Amino acid sequence: MANNIQFSIAVHILAGLACGCDKEGLTSAKLAMSVNTSPSFVRRTLSKLSKAGLVETATGKAGACWLAKDAKGISLLDIYHAVDAPKAFAIHSYAEQKACTVSCHIKVALENALAKTQKALEVSLAEISLAQIVSDVKKK
Repeated sequence: MANNIQFSIAVHILAGLACGCDKEGLTSAKLAMSVNTSPSFVRRTLSKLSKAGLVETATGKAGACWLAKDAKGISLLDIYHAVDAPKAFAIHSYAEQKACTVSCHIKVALENALAKTQKALEVSLAEISLAQIVSDVKKK
């Protein structure tokens, strides 16, 4: 199963803006170099972050972007929701085998446990600000 990296890329982009943003902002090309991906991928991510009110952008030849609010006011949960990152775990969609009790009931049994796990993940993300991530980056 492939890992979904859109959340970590979004945090990387926002940390880049928080660390190196001057009054004129950063371009998607500069951010793409930091992330080591294409500017078009960065622009797609920035679009989601902009719709969530986390970044502001200017288009055109001198286009750039910058944080829409202070990094202390942006939680990792805000970023997680902005990029519509997938849940931590997914339940398989294989057909039930009627002769097997586990096969017939595992999905319902897992839903409750995984909902609690997802909630714990989101509570944890809500407690961590972008500013904390930036502080950790600058310490290294």
